[in-house]
Amino acid sequence: MTLDELEAVVAEAGERAFRARQLAGWLYARAASSFDAMLELPQGLRYNLKNRFKIGCGVVSAVARSSDGTRKLLVGLSDGEAIETVIIPSGERVTLCISSQAGCAMACEFCATARMALRRNLSVGEMLSQIFLARRELAESEELSNYVFMGMGEPLANYPRLLKTLQIMSAPWGMAISPRRITVSTVGIVPMMERLLQDISVRLAVSLHATTDELRNRLAPINRRYPLATLLDACRRLPIKQRDRITFEYVMLRGVNDSRDDAKRLVKLLAPLKAKVNLIFFNPFEGSGFEPSPRAAVEAFQGILAHGNLTATIRESRGGDIAAACGQLYAKRRAA
Repeated sequence: MTLDELEAVVAEAGERAFRARQLAGWLYARAASSFDAMLELPQGLRYNLKNRFKIGCGVVSAVARSSDGTRKLLVGLSDGEAIETVIIPSGERVTLCISSQAGCAMACEFCATARMALRRNLSVGEMLSQIFLARRELAESEELSNYVFMGMGEPLANYPRLLKTLQIMSAPWGMAISPRRITVSTVGIVPMMERLLQDISVRLAVSLHATTDELRNRLAPINRRYPLATLLDACRRLPIKQRDRITFEYVMLRGVNDSRDDAKRLVKLLAPLKAKVNLIFFNPFEGSGFEPSPRAAVEAFQGILAHGNLTATIRESRGGDIAAACGQLYAKRRAA
């Protein structure tokens, strides 16, 4: 619930509005797991809340731990569905990869979640719960530093709930996370991209993965609705401040999209944007039909982008020994 909604709740219970801010503090800053723990609140209000509401949703039903420190949580939901959230340590950063849907309707060919199809949208509580559940799995020396909506699902296809989640995460009365530390990844739903950056100052990652419409139609079928020209034109039209918050993601698939010609076309496509590009090692899964590009090919690709004045970084594959690509743990447990 937002602060306005909590104010309505405490007013209905006969309490003054400032109690809502105290309640929000207990929920989001202190991560209270029960109303009984909220000793700052009057006993009558605590009793009222306990009889009307519950805190949290979802339980961790499995944890897979990688030798590189990555941990994947399989979270069971109240209706029997399951989602995944992943803790990814890298240097001083600890990033949480958050799911926005159970399954996904985007049908990207290289994605394990796509094999599930769309089960349903997640609620605001189910998205926020992933943060609190992940924090319980951290070591004492760890603290989440970055949050990416790159897990199961297409975040912009669950927009109203996504926006409310982002507002609670970033609000001073909420979790007080800087929007600069939050990234929303999309496969390219153009109208919602523009709306997101108008509504809240988070960072945006666009999953590109191809330099021609022919290939992108195959890898990411949403391209048939919003082809490359439409997608990139929308990015160019954004104000510079918003444009600077966009990163393009490019999963490197051996023999599919990793040639020198692909790299040169990518430079031509993104040069007007002075774009940032993340080159991502493909995390293989059974039956995918794809292989990760060799490191030499990825580094050569990066060199061509850099020569074309694009900022290009290589994102190392994480959690390969625990099936950390989206949807793999879910599929493995379901098969078992």
